[in-house]
Amino acid sequence: MKYDIKDKNLAPKGKLRIEWAGSQMKVLELIKRRFAIEKPLEGITLGACLHVTAETANLMITLKEGGASLALCASNPLSTQDEVATSLVTDYKIPTFAIKGEDKDTYYKHLNAVLDFNPKITMDDGADLVTLLHTERKSQLAEVIGSSEETTTGVIRLRAMLKDGTLKIPVMAVNDSSTKHMFDNRYGTGQSTIDGIIRATNVLLAGKKFVVVGYGWCGRGLAQRARGMGSLVIVCEVDPLKALEATMDGFDVMPIGEAIKIADIICTATGNKTVLSVEHFKKMKDGAIVANTGHFNVEFDYEGLVKIAKNRRLLRDNLEEITINGGKRIFVLGEGRLINLASAEGHPPDVMDMSFANQALAAEFLVENRGKLKTDVYRVPKELDDMIAELKLKSLGISIDTLTEEQKIYLVSWKEGT
Repeated sequence: MKYDIKDKNLAPKGKLRIEWAGSQMKVLELIKRRFAIEKPLEGITLGACLHVTAETANLMITLKEGGASLALCASNPLSTQDEVATSLVTDYKIPTFAIKGEDKDTYYKHLNAVLDFNPKITMDDGADLVTLLHTERKSQLAEVIGSSEETTTGVIRLRAMLKDGTLKIPVMAVNDSSTKHMFDNRYGTGQSTIDGIIRATNVLLAGKKFVVVGYGWCGRGLAQRARGMGSLVIVCEVDPLKALEATMDGFDVMPIGEAIKIADIICTATGNKTVLSVEHFKKMKDGAIVANTGHFNVEFDYEGLVKIAKNRRLLRDNLEEITINGGKRIFVLGEGRLINLASAEGHPPDVMDMSFANQALAAEFLVENRGKLKTDVYRVPKELDDMIAELKLKSLGISIDTLTEEQKIYLVSWKEGT
């Protein structure tokens, strides 16, 4: 079996982490049990580029139970949990190519290693596998049934490819599922980003001016959690509706040029690039802490900041002090990569349960509809989305009301008025 991991001796620790995460992923467990009986992915090779964490490991195990042959690589060089990658190889016999801190060349070597398995389905967290298929590995596209995408950023890239006429395969936009972005992005990103910032710095958040750049689902969650920790939260936005929503939610809203002058902590969550430029860094006050929780490490110009640095020191893991002209110190977390994965452990398994249930069911959907789907970016069918929500409620011991037949008729009728 081919693989590339850090240290085989880490397997026992990784297996325990995988088992703990699995104990919190009740919906995925139900799907795994069904998959083990029905084998809906029998004969399918699936290549995945995801954050190699204990939660992802449980998705891989579920897909394998469903009959799939697998190959996995990391979607971010700093998010890999080496002990989990090792356990996947050693205990679960799943080819895994992931080493925490791998350089760019190794990252792309690992992407290519997964595509060397000639997958019929790809699974992405940021659309890197799909992009590689459509650029350097075009000869493999004809044998690909479809793909699924985990993130907002990846879906944006895929829709851009579709608009340009570049996309050649059907893709399931898992991120668009309500049971994904409303929970994973908001509650998962919100909590894990705070976790990552605290682990990297150990600063007290209470009383700090905390700037959240971007008020999408991730930004909303982060702003709520920062306020819950006692921070004075400021939101920066370019979308007037989201800015208005942030205002109505009780946050201060102002242009980024004003916010950075008073910020103690700034965290980007936009999915865009260079929202913090070198000029922005120059305007920050001494001691400002800067982090990113958007998908790629392009949200702020880390390389530009390094170029104007007068001195650099790594004070703690994932905490770099960069001194610029005048002795001003900027503290950068995780080199601008996803701080919730670079410094912490990513989303809690409870919330990834729903996200990865969507991924597993999307793979099954692609197989069931092989040859029927035109090239497009699809949502996971609503009935599957609703089913995941129902299973999650059931796993939490929560029951809800149901409509009566009279109420159902009323909601679709126009004849009964006031």
